[in-house]
Amino acid sequence: MNMQQQSGQNQVTYPQPPAILSTKDFLYIEDMLSWNLEVIKKAHAYATMCQDQDVVQAMNRTCQLHMRHYQAILNHLSKHVQAKTMAGGMAK
Repeated sequence: MNMQQQSGQNQVTYPQPPAILSTKDFLYIEDMLSWNLEVIKKAHAYATMCQDQDVVQAMNRTCQLHMRHYQAILNHLSKHVQAKTMAGGMAK
């Protein structure tokens, strides 16, 4: 692993993020997915309740934005899992 220490400090910097995900990383990713899903549900619900078309459009745009974020997170995780599987990095 190529690590560099900054002069006079105990801080280690990595030229790239490590190729592993910790339990804490996975929990945070799970939270991000939950937050996006919650916003998607609420924005959709508000859009169906509103009469003002400007508000409905804003809620629909919000819903679409968070669906893209949710899908981007899933796609990123999928690539990570596929790369580990192809490299034989996952236990069977």
